Amino acid sequence: MLKDIIIVGGRVAGLTAGLYAKRGGMDTLLIEKMFSGGQIATTYMVENYPGFDEPIGGPELAMKLEAHARKFGLEILYDEVIELKLDDKIKTVVTTGGEYQAKALILCMGAQPKMLGLEKEELFRGRGVSYCATCDGAFYKEKDVAIVGGGDTAVEDAVFLAQHARKVYLIHRRDALRASKILQNRMFQNPKIEVLWNTVVDEILGEQEVEGLLLRNVKDGTKRDLKVDGLFVAIGIQPNSELIRGKITTNEIGFVIADENMATNIPGVFVAGDLRQKPLWQIITAAADGAVASISAQRYIMEEFA
Repeated sequence: MLKDIIIVGGRVAGLTAGLYAKRGGMDTLLIEKMFSGGQIATTYMVENYPGFDEPIGGPELAMKLEAHARKFGLEILYDEVIELKLDDKIKTVVTTGGEYQAKALILCMGAQPKMLGLEKEELFRGRGVSYCATCDGAFYKEKDVAIVGGGDTAVEDAVFLAQHARKVYLIHRRDALRASKILQNRMFQNPKIEVLWNTVVDEILGEQEVEGLLLRNVKDGTKRDLKVDGLFVAIGIQPNSELIRGKITTNEIGFVIADENMATNIPGVFVAGDLRQKPLWQIITAAADGAVASISAQRYIMEEFA
């Protein structure tokens, strides 16, 4: 089955690329492993996307993006991509259900939250350890929780968790936050949130689930136990680049290096969204990437397959 364009990943970048590709008359297939929207679908509220003067829920925005792309006839296949064959002019995408070929590929696999690397972190995932406050916050009604991080996501999550939890501790290894001032002000005005400065988590306490944390002050080395029922981690993202490792040029972390046209080092392969190395990972930049990658892929097809 030969398509003009195959998009791997149904996140914001992928859906936008699909919309632009279908509007451009391209026979296009989008393949997504789980659900449309990616990280946006787990975001409680979006208030910095142009055109929405009132905040919109992340899941709602994700559904609108998918509906918009489907309106133009975008075909979406829910399947897991297990291999990408990129050496030939015609690219091959291998999924658990079959093989698909395309004249151009747009990679939009995105990124996922980073882990702290603690001994019980993976063991207690879903049993007190979470990477999505909007997904799991409601489970901690009138309980004490901690969140690790210092950027926009961590501060936004702290404010969201305060709607449910009795007490929220924001744990940050430095003495200043990286989050925007408007978000910081909102958090500091909330009496249920306490910031623990210059502090890291050394250990997750508990036998069957999270019962507390062993904290260490990075300034003086002192340690103390903090009783909490849940630990939320918001320390950044890492790219979902396993499929392309060793095939496409990336930086040392794994983010794909591309030019301003979203072209990778392999002709006919483009990248968009959080998978790409760039200075800002936001919904608006993912959408812009998707649009540029789609137009670039269409131009490539017209030039190479005329």
